[in-house]
Amino acid sequence: MTASSNEPAPAPQQPAPAHKGNRLSIRIDLDSGVRIGPGKILLLEAIARTGSISGAGRALRMSYRRAWELVEDLNRNLANPVVSTAAGGSGGGGASLTPTGESVVRHYRAIETATADAAKQHLAALGRMSRTG
Repeated sequence: MTASSNEPAPAPQQPAPAHKGNRLSIRIDLDSGVRIGPGKILLLEAIARTGSISGAGRALRMSYRRAWELVEDLNRNLANPVVSTAAGGSGGGGASLTPTGESVVRHYRAIETATADAAKQHLAALGRMSRTG
């Protein structure tokens, strides 16, 4: 395939996990059709850190377009927006999490922690069955 402007952007590369070992990856499918998983949560956390969607995308090695699409998916399918944006220009611009966005991250991380705690012994058992090396 030749490179062109119509070629899809490469999939975002998630940062390497901070720890090794067996772990869960949680994706939540809500009735509204929105999916909330580790990628969207990392993006929201990066927006909170960097103050911009483009900065968050760069931090996650994700295109601005893809980052914007993920934010728009959440904003469109949740009752309230998760990210608030300000237009650029001489005064800057940027993005920040709304109270709903902060709540989404907090609830997701709580579910992730509770699930990992509940599954610890089962993860260990599955890990003993896997090939390592």
